[in-house]
Amino acid sequence: MVYILLFLLFAILFVFYMWRTANQNKVYYKEFSFEQFPSSFGELKVFFISDIHKRLVSDKIIDEVKGKMDIIIIGGDLTEKGVPQKRVEENIRKLKSLGPTYFVWGNNDYEGDYHWLDATLLQYGIKILDNTSVIFESEKGDVISLVGIDYLGFQKDKLPLALSDSIEGSFRILVSHHPGIIKKIKESDNIPLILSGHTHGGQIRFLGFGPYEKGGIKKQGNSLLFTSNGYGTSLVPLRLGAKPETHLITIKHKNVG
Repeated sequence: MVYILLFLLFAILFVFYMWRTANQNKVYYKEFSFEQFPSSFGELKVFFISDIHKRLVSDKIIDEVKGKMDIIIIGGDLTEKGVPQKRVEENIRKLKSLGPTYFVWGNNDYEGDYHWLDATLLQYGIKILDNTSVIFESEKGDVISLVGIDYLGFQKDKLPLALSDSIEGSFRILVSHHPGIIKKIKESDNIPLILSGHTHGGQIRFLGFGPYEKGGIKKQGNSLLFTSNGYGTSLVPLRLGAKPETHLITIKHKNVG
């Protein structure tokens, strides 16, 4: 009987630890430098958050990054089925308060009333990148193309269409909720940086093993793929070995700084 009680106590504490881990609020600072990045921009600072799901974005995170970025990118799965619209709208309001905000669709975004989500994003002035691009131009005429892809797993992705909406020869940043987009990218597409989420870093990993790889950086050809563990959870509100992440990313020319 004592052993059973000890086991139950351990199990409860272990689950509590995973719940506490899943509810952490952390901004990770990343820096990427590329020879192709136009130095006339100096630096481009991006706040990247993906896979919010059921969570309410903490004021702690908002306060930490406020005034430190040029743009905000929501990398998909802003919501999922069953999340109150009031909470989703509050997350949208908080993120848009930081500055110009861009969004790509994730699989879970389509589970609920995605027409409402589409309308609410537009109401708050958030640009939806669904196989489209947005162009940034420096005073010297150099160009950055921010390219967004609709969700890959539903065959909604149209990479050639999105690239055709960008500027040939510009520095391209591709945002795709699903990191599998890397398999469709050719070197001739000239995409130095890809931002993605979706996998939650495996969410629950035992002895280093999980259903997906941990978030991080991968190099393929002339493209760098950065995958975030994401901020929220799916199925169960627990994490182990794959802490939640948001990111403040600095992108600059290789010879600057």
